[in-house]
Amino acid sequence: MVPTGTEETICRLVREYSDMLLRLACARLSCVSDAEDAVQEVFLRLLTAPVSFRDAGHEKAWLIRTTLHRASDIRRRAAKRELPLEEAVQMAAPEPGVELLQAVRALPEQYGAVIHLHYYEGYSIKEIGKLLGLPAATVGTRLARGRERLRALLKEEIT
Repeated sequence: MVPTGTEETICRLVREYSDMLLRLACARLSCVSDAEDAVQEVFLRLLTAPVSFRDAGHEKAWLIRTTLHRASDIRRRAAKRELPLEEAVQMAAPEPGVELLQAVRALPEQYGAVIHLHYYEGYSIKEIGKLLGLPAATVGTRLARGRERLRALLKEEIT
């Protein structure tokens, strides 16, 4: 068992995983500050909740799953409130190359998460299955369906 809650452990986890978790949260959320909040809340939960890990793999999987859950919570909350005018203008005029990331963000959580982990973080289907607690076949199916939905979204934008 890997103890959590100690300052040394939290510092190590932040050093090792904060960049990856922030990229993951940014892929699910349209606002960088919301993504930063999600990651901070994940690390805060480590400080306040008694969590123990079997090994480094379990530790990493917990951090990824918790970040995805937190990002989903923030996304649902944001959908319920009105968008400020400044953010609406920024979202209406995206930078070049942002369309693909926006299309990935528009996918349902189950597809967007596996696409992000596979293509942006470089995990194999088997590794994603271990991280998310899913059979590899399910991850492969979600990846295939996510790619199909992504193609359809991108085709709609072109026409």
